[in-house]
Amino acid sequence: MSTGPDRTQAAIQARRSNTEQMLQRVRGTLRQMRRDHVAIQTAAVARRADVSRTFLYQNNEARKLLAGAAADGAASARSRPDSGQASPWKDRALNAEDALKTAYAEISSQRDQIGKLLGSIRALETDLPAEAVERICAENRTLRQENRTLTAESQQLTERLKAARENNRFLDTRIARLEAELAEAVLASQGPP
Repeated sequence: MSTGPDRTQAAIQARRSNTEQMLQRVRGTLRQMRRDHVAIQTAAVARRADVSRTFLYQNNEARKLLAGAAADGAASARSRPDSGQASPWKDRALNAEDALKTAYAEISSQRDQIGKLLGSIRALETDLPAEAVERICAENRTLRQENRTLTAESQQLTERLKAARENNRFLDTRIARLEAELAEAVLASQGPP
């Protein structure tokens, strides 16, 4: 088992290799962010490059890469005020304005429709003179009274029909008993054969 300088050298080499891989990921992330015109921020770079923010702050080369990219991004943003991140905001603002115009037009047309309908209701209300309203109310009361009377009569007739059916069943049963008694009496009077 080797415990000497070979093992230390291997650990140092592995650490350098790991650091170089992280720096390569940071470089690639910064290139992609510049291409996409995304603002260079430490947290965003760390997230996209899959490195810690501590690494970006403590490693000299990573710090230089980050500072250079941020300076380049600020300079390009000043040279092109119409492009980059402003573009999506412009599109959103224009879309919002179009949607707002459409909404205002719809609200206006609905208000016109509501006004027309309210005018129609008022016209219908004014067509009836006062005595016609009283006459309609009186007819309504009369019809309700007739409805109550007819309902009561219908209920009474239903109860009478039910009673008549019960009487009819009772009489049918009685007739059947009497016929049976009569048949027995006739058989008894004829005697045994």
